[in-house]
Amino acid sequence: MQLNWSLKKLYHSFEDEHFKEDIKTLESLILKIKNWVNDNTISHDHEKEKLEQYITLVKELTSLHEKLSAFAALTLSVDSQNESATKYDAVLEQKMSQLAGTQAKLGNWISKIEKLEEIISSSDLLKEHTFYLQEIVREQKHMLAEKEEDIIARMQNTGSSAWVNYKNLLIATHKVEIEVSGEKKELPLTEVLNMAYDKDKEIRKRAYMAEIASYKKIEEGTAAALNAIKGEVLALCEMRGYTSPLEMTLESSRMDKETLDAMLQAIKESLPLFRKYLRKKAEKLGYTNGLPFYELYAPVVQKEMSFQYEEGKAFILKNFGAFSKELADFAQKAMDNEWIDVFPKEGKVGGAFCYALHSIGECRIMLNYGNNLSDVITMAHELGHGFHDQCLNEESILNIDPPMPLAETASTFCETIVKKAALKEADVEETLAILETEISDYTQVIVDIYSRFLFESEVFENRTDGPLSPKELNDLMLKAQKEAYGDGLDPEYLHPYMWTWKPHYYYASANFYNFPYAFGLLFAKGLYAKYEQDKENFPKAYEKLLAVTGKKPIAGVTKEMNIDVRSVDFWRSSLKIVEADIEEFLQAY
Repeated sequence: MQLNWSLKKLYHSFEDEHFKEDIKTLESLILKIKNWVNDNTISHDHEKEKLEQYITLVKELTSLHEKLSAFAALTLSVDSQNESATKYDAVLEQKMSQLAGTQAKLGNWISKIEKLEEIISSSDLLKEHTFYLQEIVREQKHMLAEKEEDIIARMQNTGSSAWVNYKNLLIATHKVEIEVSGEKKELPLTEVLNMAYDKDKEIRKRAYMAEIASYKKIEEGTAAALNAIKGEVLALCEMRGYTSPLEMTLESSRMDKETLDAMLQAIKESLPLFRKYLRKKAEKLGYTNGLPFYELYAPVVQKEMSFQYEEGKAFILKNFGAFSKELADFAQKAMDNEWIDVFPKEGKVGGAFCYALHSIGECRIMLNYGNNLSDVITMAHELGHGFHDQCLNEESILNIDPPMPLAETASTFCETIVKKAALKEADVEETLAILETEISDYTQVIVDIYSRFLFESEVFENRTDGPLSPKELNDLMLKAQKEAYGDGLDPEYLHPYMWTWKPHYYYASANFYNFPYAFGLLFAKGLYAKYEQDKENFPKAYEKLLAVTGKKPIAGVTKEMNIDVRSVDFWRSSLKIVEADIEEFLQAY
């Protein structure tokens, strides 16, 4: 049984001669591109040939950099104190930052090509990269001068990037003092977080209390990291002419404010039903003042719903196969070829992710598997990301990056496949257990994500006046949780420190990495409704949809399925699917 991923398809070690040679090749490519841009942006003669040359060079660079940076990042994610990985992660970022000014110069040159569309249409290579070139022109209006871009990129190496690494190290090495079976222990944070799913109420509460108390040891460091990163983002927004970090995020997400507002309106309308569910769950678990935060993942149905890893794999393969052979074959390939790192271990970061390796046509998936149904769902989620990556394998490496909201669509769709198929086969108690797990996940992706959106909005607003103390950050988190959860949660047992370990708050280049999850869930629900209407033809159409997510704006991608995401009615219809499950749960009790 393969429990740890293998990175040997990338490199055998940081001492591998291939790794060292590729570092040198990367350096020479960077220099080659810098010299090429300097030499070829002096004039506008031979524009077509120059664009083709640049596309060819940047494809080669992007593919090589992906391999090198993936090896460092993936090594660090399971061995956070690996000195070589830490070194090369920083080295690679520093080397790529040398191109910031070059890219600014090139973008300025491309934006001044008078007949760009005509030139693109005359070349197969350029036509393939139409959207990529159009995005360069669009982004150019927010670019600074070449020298300024170069300075910013270099400073970020010792700014936001360094702070992220520091925060990750704090969390990965953080130990929680907790009593287990009468014995006092110091456990990794990820192991304690998994106790939230334990069937024993006392263990769940003890883990929560110990976790909350433990953050005092790292709150100053994590707050410093968050303040530094958000301060940098605000400064860059102002310099680039954005009205806010949210505007910057929406533009980079290829999403308009009209779409976000429509989705948030529908979400706010649905909150009372979620609160009703939380109060019912609290009642079933013996609470009278709403649900304590530490019981969000507690099982209501007492029937054992644990899944050992092998059982979880079989569960996923069976249900993926009910959707399409292609999806099941992909999952089998990932499971059989050391693409997945399964269990928590010391030095391994928390959470789960899928890392696309387009350069070798594979991916790597990190889990912190805890033998619960929610862990099976997380595995399905990450395999969904991997299947999305597979659907993009035939695309140019410059056309494979979906915007944040669409990046969560395939993963959430795969969750839905597993949950819905499982419900059809389960007995009464199993059905209730699966249903409750599903609604619990809905609550995270709709209600908790909304609280995170509110929190991050407030952090940016308050950070403009200066750094925020840990207490101020805690207060903002509590305020956001109360606004989103209302009387569904017990106000005495919330989670003020959620900002410390959630990695999304620390992405300097991807702010507001919260609403994309809600978008992904609700868009996936809308897609699943279409699947149920035409199960024979939908899978192929779905694969085609995923294949264009890197080269169209969101509204253009969703139009492929005749979906208008600017309409609040679409989001309401998707939420009706979620609400139907909640109503079924409430009626059962």
